Amino acid sequence: MFHRHPLLAPVKTQHIIRELEEAARQLGWAVRTERGSFQGGRCIVNGEPLIMLNRYHPPERHLAVLAESLRDLPVDTVYLKPAVRAALEAAWRDRDRAAAGVEAEVEDE
Repeated sequence: MFHRHPLLAPVKTQHIIRELEEAARQLGWAVRTERGSFQGGRCIVNGEPLIMLNRYHPPERHLAVLAESLRDLPVDTVYLKPAVRAALEAAWRDRDRAAAGVEAEVEDE
């Protein structure tokens, strides 16, 4: 899960989420929050790029879904406040560590 960097303490998760949603919109992706039994992420609906967030998930999960959705998009072309960029990069590192842990477990079996 997302671990807050000490320098990010004053920035609330909800604020980071709003900033990342705006960055996604600037990159041409709509963001919607809906109810349902889905994990969330990028998809194409009626030819339109869309990032779906599950209303039932906590803000930390929304941040993780947005971070993963933005991962291979040109986020360096939009302005992100330093604290928001740091949170995005921290979420990517957390995801990479989790993925590496899963791969190590599979290799051990």
